[in-house]
Amino acid sequence: MNRPAHALLRSTLRARRREFVRLTGWSLVQAVPALLSGWLVARAVDNGFLADRSAVGLGWLGLLACTVLLGAWGTRQATLQLAGVVEPFRDDLVTLVATGTLHRSARRAGPTDTAGVARLTEQVEIARESYGAIVMFVQTFSVTAVSVLLGLAALDPAFLLFVLPPLAAGLALFLLALRAMAARQRAVVLADEAIAEQVGAVADGLRDVTACGAEDVVRARVGARIDAAAGAARALARLTAVRTAALGVGGWLPLVLILAGAPWLVRDGVTTGAVLGALTYVSQALQPALRGFVQGLGGSGLWLLVTVTRILEAAGPTETEAADPGDADPGNAPPATAGSGRRRAAEPGNAPPAPRDGRVELCGVTYGYARSAEPVVRDLGLVLAPGTHLAVVGPSGAGKSTLAALVAGVLEPQAGRIRLGGVPVRDLDRGRLSRSRVLIPQEAYVFSGTLRENLAYLHPTATPPDLDAAVHAIGAQALVQRLGGYDATVDPAVLSAGERQLIALVRALLPPARLVLLDEATCHLDPAAEAVAERAFTGRPATLIVCAHRISSALRADLVLVMDGSHCRLGTHDRLMADCALYRDLIGHWDERAEPARSASPEGTLEVT
Repeated sequence: MNRPAHALLRSTLRARRREFVRLTGWSLVQAVPALLSGWLVARAVDNGFLADRSAVGLGWLGLLACTVLLGAWGTRQATLQLAGVVEPFRDDLVTLVATGTLHRSARRAGPTDTAGVARLTEQVEIARESYGAIVMFVQTFSVTAVSVLLGLAALDPAFLLFVLPPLAAGLALFLLALRAMAARQRAVVLADEAIAEQVGAVADGLRDVTACGAEDVVRARVGARIDAAAGAARALARLTAVRTAALGVGGWLPLVLILAGAPWLVRDGVTTGAVLGALTYVSQALQPALRGFVQGLGGSGLWLLVTVTRILEAAGPTETEAADPGDADPGNAPPATAGSGRRRAAEPGNAPPAPRDGRVELCGVTYGYARSAEPVVRDLGLVLAPGTHLAVVGPSGAGKSTLAALVAGVLEPQAGRIRLGGVPVRDLDRGRLSRSRVLIPQEAYVFSGTLRENLAYLHPTATPPDLDAAVHAIGAQALVQRLGGYDATVDPAVLSAGERQLIALVRALLPPARLVLLDEATCHLDPAAEAVAERAFTGRPATLIVCAHRISSALRADLVLVMDGSHCRLGTHDRLMADCALYRDLIGHWDERAEPARSASPEGTLEVT
C-alpha cells in the first residue's frame, strides 16, 4: 500500500485539530449525566428516601433529569460538529480513489478498472460512515469511562477495585483479538471485490459467453467467488464472538462483583445509596458506552481500517508499475488487479508460455455441460499440423461450438488435454490471447467507438497499411467507405449482422495468431463474401478451424471433421463422401453451389475411443 491507513487517520486528526477540539468539548457536555448520575442517585437514596424525606429524594432525581436534558443537548451539538470532521475525510478519500483510478487507466490498456469504480461508490461511503461512527464511539466511551471512574471514586474509592480490573481485562481481550478480526474483515472485503469484478467481466461478455457455450464455466467461476465470500463472512462471524466475551467481562462482571461485595462494603461503612449509585454508574453509563465502543470498533472500526487500506493500495501506481516501461503491445498486456502491478515482460521468470507453431493436439478430450449429462465430446483425440485448414461439420447440437471453445481454451475439458504448439491452451497467457489464438463466435461483437478502435482491438500497434491490407483481404472496403473511414464513430445498433461479422473478421486477421477459430463467423455473409474471408485466413501461416455453415466451407478445407456426439470422422471431402453416411446426408441438405475443392496434402490424425 502507498501509506498505512493509520498514518492517513493520524494526518486527518492533525489537519482538523480545531474541529476535534470543539467535538471533544461538546462530548464533555454529553458526559455530564454519566459523571453525576450515580452521585445524584446516592444522595436521593441516602438523604431523601431512606431518611423519610421523599421530597428531597425527588428533588435529587429531578436534578438528575436536568443533567439528562443537558446531556441530550450536548449529544445534538456533538453530532452537528461531527460533519465538520467526517465530510472533509470523505473528500480526501474520493480524491485518492479518483486519482488512483485515472492513473491506472491512463497507464494501461485493457479492461476498465471496475474495482476502482466500486471503491469510489461503495468503499468510500463505507469508510465515511464508519469513520463518523468510530469518532463518536471512541469519544463517547473515553469521556464516559473517565466520568464513571471519577464518580465511583467520589462515592468511595473501594468501588474502583470492583470495576477497574474487569474493565481493563475486557478491553485487553477485545483489543488483542482486534488484529485477527481485521484480517478476517479484509478477507470479506476482498471477496466482495472479487465478486464485483467477476460479475462485471461476465456482464461485459454475456454475448460471447452464450455464443461459446461457456455458461457452466462462468457459473462455476462466479459460484466459487460467492462461496469464498460466504466462507470469509462465516470466519469473521465466529471471531466476533470475542466481542460478546469482552463485553461480558468489562460490562457485566463489575455489576456482579459490586452486588457480591455489597455486604462487605456496607460493613465497612459504605452507604446503601452509594452502592445503588455505583450500580447506576456501571449499568446506565459505563456498560452502554462499553457496548457501543466494542460493537462499533469491532464492526465499523474494522470496516474503516480495511476499506481505507484498500483505497490507499489503489490510490497510485505500485513500485512495480512505476518501474515498468510498458510492453511493446499494450493492448495485449495482461490486466492487473487492484493493488498489484503488472508482471514485467523483462523478467524471464514471468514470461508467459508461447506456442512454437500452430500445431493443435487433443488427447482423450471429454466435455459435458453437467456431470450427470451425456458428454458432448467424448474421448476425442485429434492432431492437426501447423497451417491445416479444418472444417467442422455436423447436425445442430453435435458439439461444434463446444469443440471450438475447448480448443480456444474458453472451456476446460473434464478429461484429457489440449495443446497449441506444444503448450496447454489453459496455460497460455489470457492477457495475450490474440498472440496465440483468436476465436470469432457466430454473434460478432462490435463496441461503440471508432472503426479503427474496433478493427485494431486485438492489435493496437497496427499501422494504416496493415489495416488497409486486412480490410482488402476480407473484402470490407465498401463497409469502411460507407462508415466514413477508420476514424468514423461506429454505432453497433445500426450495423447489420453481416457488417458486424466483417468487422470482427478484419479484427481477427490483423494479429499474428497461430490459430484462428471461426465458429460460424461468416453465417450472415453471402457465399461469395464468405469465400473471400476464408481465403484471407488460409493465405496466412496459421492453423484455421472453421465450424462450417455451408458446403463450400467444407469443400475449401484441407480436412473435414464430422461430429455427431461421441462419433467423429476425419478425412477429406472425397473420402468422407465415400465412407461416411452422415456426411453425405449433410451434403444433401446444403446448397449445392460450391467452389471446387482446394488441392492440398492434408496432414492430420483422429482418434475416438
